[in-house]
Amino acid sequence: MTVHPPVVGHCDELQDALGAFRASAHVTERWGEQLAAVLCGGGRLLAAGNGGSAAQAQHLTAELVGRYRTDRPPFSAIALHADTSSTTAIANDYGVDELFARQVRAHGRPGDVLMLLSTSGASANLLSAADAARAAGVRVWALTGPAPNPLMAGSDESLCVEAPTAATVQELHLVAVHMVCAAFDAALERRVDGYGGDRSHG
Repeated sequence: MTVHPPVVGHCDELQDALGAFRASAHVTERWGEQLAAVLCGGGRLLAAGNGGSAAQAQHLTAELVGRYRTDRPPFSAIALHADTSSTTAIANDYGVDELFARQVRAHGRPGDVLMLLSTSGASANLLSAADAARAAGVRVWALTGPAPNPLMAGSDESLCVEAPTAATVQELHLVAVHMVCAAFDAALERRVDGYGGDRSHG
């Protein structure tokens, strides 16, 4: 069976980008550790993206409310695009640019974290959400495509994936999501050990 060059080329592109992406492991580890401190302290993760990035934001929140690899307590994490009644009402009444910002103002509290995912790093509704989060004292982390981009500039911290196509950027964003979850779980285990086996949180 013949495999056409564009199909194999996608794998090659991903492999090349993944090699460079490994240098970002320290960012995902720090985010996982910081997120564990926030959520164990009763804080919340908010996450948002558009299109495929929305699916990945929801993947992240599902791993926290559910579990990543091993059983543990659930933690508060909300994918802002998943509430269809709120998103359609906000888009209809206030415009698409306010889609996430209004929800950030509703749900975000000082010390919470907002994770924004964007292949372009230029989506207006994510930029508005970042502005609303910073005004509310919510920490903003961005997973984007190549730097520089506006969302990187509007966030407290960013992890920018250097890849030539949006598809490969999204694939590496999923890798980053899983790396954050692995670091989160590892940080929880250290907290459990430090508190003599107490698995409560909040």
